[in-house]
Amino acid sequence: MSPPKPSSNTKSPLRILMLHGPQTFLPSHPPALSSRYTQSGPLFHSKTRALHKALTKSLPSYEIHLSYPTGPIRLDPTDIPGFSAPSGGNDDAEPEPAFGWWRRKDLPHPFKQGETEIVYTGLQDGLARIGETVKTEGPFDGVIGFSQGACAAGMVASLLEPGRMDGFIKAAAFEGNPLAEKFPDAFHGMQAPLKFVIIYSGFPAPNETRYGSFYDPKLRTPTLHFLGSVDGVVEEARSRMLVEKCEDAKVVVHPGGHFLPSQRPWLDAAVGFVKECLQAASDEDGGKGERKRVEEKGAEECE
Repeated sequence: MSPPKPSSNTKSPLRILMLHGPQTFLPSHPPALSSRYTQSGPLFHSKTRALHKALTKSLPSYEIHLSYPTGPIRLDPTDIPGFSAPSGGNDDAEPEPAFGWWRRKDLPHPFKQGETEIVYTGLQDGLARIGETVKTEGPFDGVIGFSQGACAAGMVASLLEPGRMDGFIKAAAFEGNPLAEKFPDAFHGMQAPLKFVIIYSGFPAPNETRYGSFYDPKLRTPTLHFLGSVDGVVEEARSRMLVEKCEDAKVVVHPGGHFLPSQRPWLDAAVGFVKECLQAASDEDGGKGERKRVEEKGAEECE
C-alpha cells in the first residue's frame, strides 16, 4: 500500500541524509587495487543512483531530495578496512582521497595499564559535519548509510530521539564514567526524530564504555539492515550486533559482499520499507480518514 498522498497538487519533499563509508569495492577488485572506489559524498551519490531512481518511481507524490555530505576526516590508506599495500605497480601514483566520519584507533587504555581500547578519533568532528548538514539541508525524514556511514546513521538516529541527551549526561556524571562520549554540541535543539533508517553493512561502535549511550536505551527509530552473506569487511555477526541494539529492526540478507546491492529484489525491499515507515508516521500523526493497513511482506527477516 502506498503512503498517504500530499493534500495539494504540489509534491511534498522527502529528504534523506546519505552517509558514505570510507571505502567500497566491487567483489572482483581486491582492496589494494581499488583506490578509485574510495568514498566521499559525490562518489556515494554515483553508487546510489539506482536507489534514487527506484524511490522516485515508487513515490511519485514526493519530491525526493538526497543529501550527500563528505566526512571531514581525510584517511590514510591504512585507515581503510581491508587495505593491503600493493606488491607492484606505480608507487608514485597519487591515490584518490578517502574520507571518513572518524578514524578508528587502538590506543593505550588511560586507566588500565598494559591494555588498549578502541577509540573513534575525530568522532565529534564527524558528527558536527553531519549536524551542520541536518541544519542547513534538513529536516530529514530518514537516513541511509553504508559501512562506517551506516554506523554513523545509527548514531544520528539515536541522537535525534527524545531523551537521548539525558542518557549521555547520566553516563558521564551520575555513573562516574570519565571516558563516556559527550552529547555532540551540533545536535542540541535539533530536528524531530527520523521516520526510518536504512543500514548497509552496518555495525555498532564497539567500545561500550565510551559509546554505550548511543545504544542504551535501544534505538526506537525503525531500521532496515542489509547484510552481505559473504561480506569480508563487516562480517554478518558484527552487523547483527547493531541489529540487537534496535527495537524495531528488520533484516535483509543478500548473497553479496561489501557493497550496496542494486538488483531489483534489494531495491524493492528498501523502497517498501520507506513506504511502510511513511505510512506508519502518517497514522501516528493522526492522518484523516480510516486508518490504512500496510501490507505485511513476509517475515520480519527476509533471507
